[in-house]
Amino acid sequence: MKHLRVLLVTAVFAGFALVSIQAAGVKVIANTSISDSAVSVDDLRSVFLQEKDSLAGSHVEAVFEKGGPAHEAFLKEYLDKSDSALQAYYRSLVFTGKGSMPKTVGSDAEMVAYVAKTKGAIGYVGGDTSAEGVKTLEVK
Repeated sequence: MKHLRVLLVTAVFAGFALVSIQAAGVKVIANTSISDSAVSVDDLRSVFLQEKDSLAGSHVEAVFEKGGPAHEAFLKEYLDKSDSALQAYYRSLVFTGKGSMPKTVGSDAEMVAYVAKTKGAIGYVGGDTSAEGVKTLEVK
């Protein structure tokens, strides 16, 4: 019985460690035109689901990666959706005339380049990706 408790406690701590690693595995970046240095999880979710198009009075454009580890981590951590569920969500917005398909890029490097040159752009990259030319937003 004692071994079962130790195993259970170890599994719980390993689960917390995995969540921390995933959260650290992705960072949210923004064009320098966005005045905020932090964003709430709720605001971030609203921007990426086209429920809101501004942060602190500045117009924002959400940018997604087409796939990869950063994309999967971002969807799981902040949007609580799978890629297929996200695609279905956006198709329904387009079909009903309530939104449009978001801008997508193919890699972390393309994300940084696009966000750096596009006023109001907000996106995400892997935690170890250089974010030169953009600002990294703290997610609260």
